[in-house]
Amino acid sequence: MDGLVNVLPAVAAAFLATLVEAVEALTIILAIGIVRGWRPAIGGAVAALVVLVALVATLGPLLKLLPEHLLQLTIGILLVLFGGNWLRKAVLRAAGRKPLHDEDEAFAAETAQLRDEDRRRQTRLQWLAAVASFKAVLLEGVEVVFIVLALSTRPELLVPVSAGAIAATLLVVGAGYVVHRPLARVPENTLKFAVGVMLLAFGVFWIGEGLGLVWPGDDLAIIGLGVVILGLALAAVAILRRPAPVAR
Repeated sequence: MDGLVNVLPAVAAAFLATLVEAVEALTIILAIGIVRGWRPAIGGAVAALVVLVALVATLGPLLKLLPEHLLQLTIGILLVLFGGNWLRKAVLRAAGRKPLHDEDEAFAAETAQLRDEDRRRQTRLQWLAAVASFKAVLLEGVEVVFIVLALSTRPELLVPVSAGAIAATLLVVGAGYVVHRPLARVPENTLKFAVGVMLLAFGVFWIGEGLGLVWPGDDLAIIGLGVVILGLALAAVAILRRPAPVAR
């Protein structure tokens, strides 16, 4: 039971985090493909995916060389930083203090920029398109790689967590191929909210483990931490939604 409590949230967090990043990368790849051709767009994306897989395959075994408590503490801090950043932005967007990310708007802006560059250069530079696609996937994917590795502090977690990330990538690629346009209807901020809560819960748990803290219920404490963090985040949204008092 404890193993499932640890594995399932980690897989879900990796899946949702990858889903968000893959949707954003897809928007850029679609714009590049439509304006400058599909061969460089897909080629650059595939090359970036190969690099990301190689990173996971290389860094994963290296993590095992660190002392267990140092690894737990380091990974915990990393997860708190990632999760805190994701949750902060999600809370601000949910409260209306920060505009929601619009994939259709991002697609239109990226397409307009690419077409403007083509007009100025008077040519279609295929290799630049491939580099742009490579960079877009790599930048979005590096964060996913670190999240996957951070969620895989135990050897038995690397395969299922990686599988969750791969499944999300395949889902977005398949959906992009079918609809052939940005996935604007994906509730991106809700996903970021959920991922932020999950990463923070894991991060606090691993920091405690690294410091030698014995959590009540062992791995079940992750669920309790998640509930507390979710409650605090929802309270923050409610507070930030309140109108500012009118100065007299």
